[in-house]
Amino acid sequence: MNRYPLWKNLLVVIALILGLVYTLPNFYGEVPAVQVSAARSTLKVDAALEQRVLDTLNAAGIRNTGIVRDQGSLRVRLNDTDTQLKAKDAIERALNTDPTDPGYVVALNLLSASPRWLASIGALPMYLGLDLRGGVHFLLQVDMNGAITKSLDATAGDLRSLLRDKKVSYSGISRDGTNLTIRFRDDEARQNGLNYIRDMRNDLQFTQRSENGESLLIASLTLQAQKTIQDEAIKQNITTLHNRVNELGVAEPVIQQQGADRIVVQLPGVQDVGKAKDLIGRTATLEVRMAAENVVNPNEPPPGTEMFGEPREGMIVPRFVKKQVVLTGDRFVGAQAAFDSNHQPAVAVRLDAAGGRIMKDVTRENIGKMMAIILFEKGKGEIISLARIQGEFSNQFQITGQFTTEETNRLAILIRSGSLAAPMDIIEERTIGPSLGADNIDKGFHSVLWGFLAIVAFMCVYYQLFGLISALALSANLLLLVALLSLLQATLTLPGIAAIALTLGMAIDANVLINERIREELRAGASPQAAINAGYHNAFRTILDSNVTTLIAGVALLAFGSGPVRGFAVVHCLGILTSMFSAVVISRAITNLVYGRRRKLDKLSIGQVWKPQT
Repeated sequence: MNRYPLWKNLLVVIALILGLVYTLPNFYGEVPAVQVSAARSTLKVDAALEQRVLDTLNAAGIRNTGIVRDQGSLRVRLNDTDTQLKAKDAIERALNTDPTDPGYVVALNLLSASPRWLASIGALPMYLGLDLRGGVHFLLQVDMNGAITKSLDATAGDLRSLLRDKKVSYSGISRDGTNLTIRFRDDEARQNGLNYIRDMRNDLQFTQRSENGESLLIASLTLQAQKTIQDEAIKQNITTLHNRVNELGVAEPVIQQQGADRIVVQLPGVQDVGKAKDLIGRTATLEVRMAAENVVNPNEPPPGTEMFGEPREGMIVPRFVKKQVVLTGDRFVGAQAAFDSNHQPAVAVRLDAAGGRIMKDVTRENIGKMMAIILFEKGKGEIISLARIQGEFSNQFQITGQFTTEETNRLAILIRSGSLAAPMDIIEERTIGPSLGADNIDKGFHSVLWGFLAIVAFMCVYYQLFGLISALALSANLLLLVALLSLLQATLTLPGIAAIALTLGMAIDANVLINERIREELRAGASPQAAINAGYHNAFRTILDSNVTTLIAGVALLAFGSGPVRGFAVVHCLGILTSMFSAVVISRAITNLVYGRRRKLDKLSIGQVWKPQT
């Protein structure tokens, strides 16, 4: 009657073993580390860089405890913070010989100290939020007027191309604040231009007037268009910030919109605040220019040209390009990694309509000549592609060069969201030290521990052996919850710790229901074995109903909440699932182990059972 089949017992044992394995990494803590990532997309994080870092550390007499290299970064584990600082200085000097033009981002970081065999099976510690791990908090103000101005400048270029293609005579287009002024020679030309512009752009509103014998057409963005541009600017800036903080190797950064024009950036575990600020404020743009050919004296650039470096086989080769910009990065509307006709890695890019028309004209007129694509980061330009124009093309083409597959992926991301859609200013900055985070962890741990012990003490006194069984099930619930959070790589914050404490209180409620139903069956005269079976069976529906209603509230918090509320909801929902499994399945398995094999059972150790007088 009170025996589980073998498969159910195996299920419980396997669940507990997996829970223990995936909980273990959280007890090993973290060790200091130095992370190296490329500051420019043309630089590689490969085996050669790893050997170079190792040689630098050996020359400085610095011992490391391991190196981890992934697709975009290299992390060196060290014994203590003093060694970490020395290693950072040594690596910085070796890799960035010119401090004004650093090629690599060298930042302080933290790595898990758990053994490699745990990491090999995906057993990793939970991420800790800013309030537990320490780190930096930025509040950024987005210049919405700057986003509109940038859009108007691009619109002016579109209108110039349109009027030129339609052969409409105009004497100039200028921007005055949030208005574009188009000057025509007569009213007929203005009306023709207005008709063509309206057909192409439905996000502009127009007014007409005359001034100094000229017919003026004043164009401005509609309110809906302005709102759309501002919303898109926020989204693109958030995407750009995500791509940039990835270089710091931040575990679960928080980058989200706050209000209409602000962005919150939280970087848990980041110790180098200056490096984080530098990375967030970095700009990256693209320019397409024609290359200067037949340069006689490499030391004297021809008039109207500039010199930029092109990385080739580990060297920087100087190249001359014309100052006139054919296209800017604003015209690139899409990019993805691809392969060219020779099956070599390339980046397939797509231009907007105006950019496509410009590219078509330029390539038609310059077949056989060299075209350069220059990437500007931190005000410095570097040629990422220099190719000869083989034929006419317009809004879709490929950027080719000596790329690897990883480099084309990074370059595609940089083209899509490398530049900010609108300028941003840091209006608030807070730093939470590791000591404060450790203090929060200590307080949170003790609150859960003392709450757990109080519940165990009450259950053991009130329900005796069944109370002890409930306490064991509660321990299994806590074990499974931590394991599940670690497996899903969830971020634990102070509200999450509060949710764990709340989960313990709610989880024990299911065992209270079971124990009271068993007592009721005993009062009704049922035998001990029958009372156990009926108690678990009859209490299950009530437990299910109460947990489902609580889960609905948790899902609502998860769907509509953000920040700390969402962190609380994640732990809360997972805790409900683990509590049902532990209260119903694991506690029943323990009860069956204790009482299930006894054929003659006279009484149960479940506390005082009051029976009515007959």
